[in-house]
Amino acid sequence: MNLDKPLLMLVTSAGQMGQGQQTGLWLEEFAVPYGLFRDAGIPLQVASPLGGKVPVDPRSVPDDAEKDAWQDAITALQDTRALEDIWEDGFAGVFVPGGHGAMFDMPDHPMVARVLNRTWEQGGLISAVCHGPAALVGARDGAGKPLVAGRVVSCFSNEEEHEVGLDDVMPFLLENRLRELGAEISNGDMFTPRVVEDGNLITGQNPQSSTVVAEAVLKRLLSR
Repeated sequence: MNLDKPLLMLVTSAGQMGQGQQTGLWLEEFAVPYGLFRDAGIPLQVASPLGGKVPVDPRSVPDDAEKDAWQDAITALQDTRALEDIWEDGFAGVFVPGGHGAMFDMPDHPMVARVLNRTWEQGGLISAVCHGPAALVGARDGAGKPLVAGRVVSCFSNEEEHEVGLDDVMPFLLENRLRELGAEISNGDMFTPRVVEDGNLITGQNPQSSTVVAEAVLKRLLSR
């Protein structure tokens, strides 16, 4: 492995949903990939739109065993870098975990779009899982087209959003929005692991997909 740039793990800063319910990062979607990347020796940078401590979705709070296993990842979320301070640094790739918070601060954030666009143009990997693909909504390729246009993408499905009872709370349904931008959606059964690779774009469907997406990213990074 010869990575001269770190992998950026980009996490949400949003702790509230549209009707006042608490939300944030889905912890497992960050913690498990973080551990896989760190154990493989991948240099990491953790950042969020606002920087500082990252809100964690209360429904994803770890049990005692997970807390012990994920301690380094949890510590990394206590003081993240602000995206505007580091977006020009250059990254081997970007990994965006989900949690419903990502639906509220990723799609229209100019710095999110800039770091994804810049990484893509420099040949880096763009990866996201569950609601993390919300970050792709504002991303564009070198020709100014939506980054997802004509590409195969997986994300949290309309069916899954309805199943968790939050389809009416979301600003939009992620599957619908990505399809409107020209993506070909390739989802599987609800709450089962799924990873989709289309060139340098790697996406996963749901929380159950965080490991397989991270493994796909890791395999690509280690082969560079």
